[in-house]
Amino acid sequence: MSKGEIVAGFLAPHPPHLVFGENPPQNEPRSQGGWEQLRWAYERARQSIDELKPDVLMVHSPHWITQQGHHFLGVKDLGGKSVDPIFPNIFRYQFDLEVDVELAEACAAEGAKVGLTTKMMRNPNFRVDYGTITTLHMIRPQWDIPVVGISANNSPYYLSTEEGLGEMDLLGKATRAAVEASGRRAVVLASNTLCHYHFSREPEPPEDMSQEHPQNMAGYLWDMRMIELWRAGKIKESFDLLPQFIEEAFAEVKSGAFTWMFAAMNYPELAGELHGYGTVIGTGNAVMEWNLVKAGLAQAA
Repeated sequence: MSKGEIVAGFLAPHPPHLVFGENPPQNEPRSQGGWEQLRWAYERARQSIDELKPDVLMVHSPHWITQQGHHFLGVKDLGGKSVDPIFPNIFRYQFDLEVDVELAEACAAEGAKVGLTTKMMRNPNFRVDYGTITTLHMIRPQWDIPVVGISANNSPYYLSTEEGLGEMDLLGKATRAAVEASGRRAVVLASNTLCHYHFSREPEPPEDMSQEHPQNMAGYLWDMRMIELWRAGKIKESFDLLPQFIEEAFAEVKSGAFTWMFAAMNYPELAGELHGYGTVIGTGNAVMEWNLVKAGLAQAA
């Protein structure tokens, strides 16, 4: 068996409004559109997925919260209705997905080797969280690639930010080891918003784009500062700033997915491709790609 590798990483935010705006048949509520700059950004990212031809999509979601350890979806076929508890009026999604259980189990085992508490989720009736569903739908609406879903144990919120992100670094390295041993071509997806300051009241209708703009100017400026670093390939500098970014912009990357993703890719000093940036209820969201194949750090399919 050939050595597996991670072929790309994507910053792939999960506002359910993007699914709502797209009106896929799986989602019950209907919209008049909205958030096009982010939905079109995902369309560009989907083209990269077509070219990369991954065997598996791996996603770390901040909305599957497991305070005791890092959990992995462990049932091959999962289906049901995922409802956003905050926005049930826009996201009631009938999902049907295939889990790469073998790789998920390998990730859990590698995590345990480096001292992390890991657990497989074996409930066949488990309702997959809207963060996982939204990111996966927006990056691959065909649902024809197996997935590995990883929970957020929220250690950065209960320990210091630095200690918690240290756990996510270990989780990313364990993920890389499992992928390499599996022979799979994997894409890693960090399901994170940037600045997470948001409005507290929803417009009527929710897709009224005349009401959509950054909630917080300081947070917006932080988003631009970090995106410029990522576009320039200044990854180490961005990680040096990450705790301050998290503190001052209330950035959702605190949940760990972004650190997990870069640890899994071995922190390449690689310029990211910005597919698009936009706000959703005032929060900052960027769809970005770090393509290791184009950079010569992974093999083409």
